[in-house]
Amino acid sequence: MPLKVDKNVCSGCGACITVCPYDAIKMEGGKAVIGEYCQLCQSCLSACAEGAIKEIAEGCEKGQADLSSYKGVWVFAEQRGGKVAPVAFELLGEGGKLARQRGVDLSAVLFGAAREDALELIRWGADKVYFCGDGIFKNFEDEPNARLLASLINEHRPEIVLAGATAIGRSFLPRVAARLKTGLTADCTALEIEPETGNLIQTRPAYGGNIMASILSPGTRPQMATVRPKVMKRGKRDDSRQGEIIEVSAGGLKCRTKVLASIRDEEGQMKVNLQEADVIVSGGRGLKGKEGFQMLSELAGLIGGAVGASRAAVDEGWIPYCHQVGQTGKTVAPKLYIACGISGAVQHLVGMQSSDVIVAINKNPEAPIFCVATYGIVGDLNEVVPLLIKKLKERKNGR
Repeated sequence: MPLKVDKNVCSGCGACITVCPYDAIKMEGGKAVIGEYCQLCQSCLSACAEGAIKEIAEGCEKGQADLSSYKGVWVFAEQRGGKVAPVAFELLGEGGKLARQRGVDLSAVLFGAAREDALELIRWGADKVYFCGDGIFKNFEDEPNARLLASLINEHRPEIVLAGATAIGRSFLPRVAARLKTGLTADCTALEIEPETGNLIQTRPAYGGNIMASILSPGTRPQMATVRPKVMKRGKRDDSRQGEIIEVSAGGLKCRTKVLASIRDEEGQMKVNLQEADVIVSGGRGLKGKEGFQMLSELAGLIGGAVGASRAAVDEGWIPYCHQVGQTGKTVAPKLYIACGISGAVQHLVGMQSSDVIVAINKNPEAPIFCVATYGIVGDLNEVVPLLIKKLKERKNGR
């Protein structure tokens, strides 16, 4: 929380200036003042003998009554080519949990798709859908989406707004946050409600994935976050669910740009689509070369899976980037994930730890990958994987 000097208590001793490692405190009129360079290290708190430096709830000067008027959880359901993106259904599953904890409605926002898609969002858990089928949203563009979503948020005041950490979510949601003068946490991998305050705890990798940071926005609303695809689990589809579709007018929105054409990377999609695979066999530095991935390809073929890789293997040039799983690659959640020769650095775990079943093969019994594995095999992958292939072939041939 921000720090503030109570000028009625401050004696002007300067002790806080001496201990501040960021030179963020200066004297004005014989009293200490904390400036914009403060990094909230709190060194000055213990140094102040008078107790003049105090933590304040961010936004308290605006009045906490403003925050209490925000209610509800919203999910932005993105669409491409009239088709709702799968991440929208994952967000509805997670948003439903948050909404139940807060005792509020779960709403979805859908621009540019068909009314039937709005009904589908209700079947997947939305209580309300704010729907606009105006043609301006047929091809995604930042400007109209940001303007209409910000307008709806200002009108209805939800306390939480979620979107996918996709090309679309990363592109326009920061514009919305800037318009609303609120915070935005990108690339979240976990969301929780703080029981005491009702604040949203937004967890994401930080410092290159070396730590998992928990971020709060205690003084502003709405609390906004983008969530990586395939991190959250979908809820359950219920054909009998009833909800409300609220028609929203584009209100003469105009856009200063025009999409001339959209070109899909069909070649890349044909090579590998890890995010849709039910089974993934991944390799890391332990494979020691391209030849190891030929072995994994054979194993994946026998069980109807796709081949993935850690960043280390991709950086070595053993396999193309489109196979990379992890913080800087794809986030996946298959039914079965087999990790071969992958140590389990946090950057990789972020991208695959939501898998239903994880099998780890590594000759180092202390490898971090075993901490998330459902089943662990301690052994040389060059011995274990060929045995797996042999047994699968025998079973396939009825032997």
